[in-house]
Amino acid sequence: MKITIYTISERIEKFYLEAIREYEKRLGRYCTIKLIHIKKRDQLEKMLGESSYKIILTNTKRSVSSEELAAKINGLGVSGTSDVSIIIGSELVKYDEKLTLSQMGMDTGLETTILIEQLYRAFRIINNHPYHK
Repeated sequence: MKITIYTISERIEKFYLEAIREYEKRLGRYCTIKLIHIKKRDQLEKMLGESSYKIILTNTKRSVSSEELAAKINGLGVSGTSDVSIIIGSELVKYDEKLTLSQMGMDTGLETTILIEQLYRAFRIINNHPYHK
């Protein structure tokens, strides 16, 4: 599965980027994952692939548990969806689904870090691997 995370914000703090890189490295055994940081919303439409399954991250719905996220990712994979785009910071594009990790508002860097950590946790659950070492 190929997962691309698009974040729209002026900047992401260095310490968040370091945590994100660590989880990208860990996720490498389960999927191909890439973070694309965009400063302006109008750039997003040009970058999104037509065939990609698009998920908007929002804080307006009931949040999902780690197990529910794992089931959602596994379901996408089983159904043959191999290209997933997750968008943080814009709801102005056509999307297939909305996902809420938390109903609290937060900094884009923190939200991205939490998302990628939860993706790692989801793949560990899917593969019946313990999460903590």
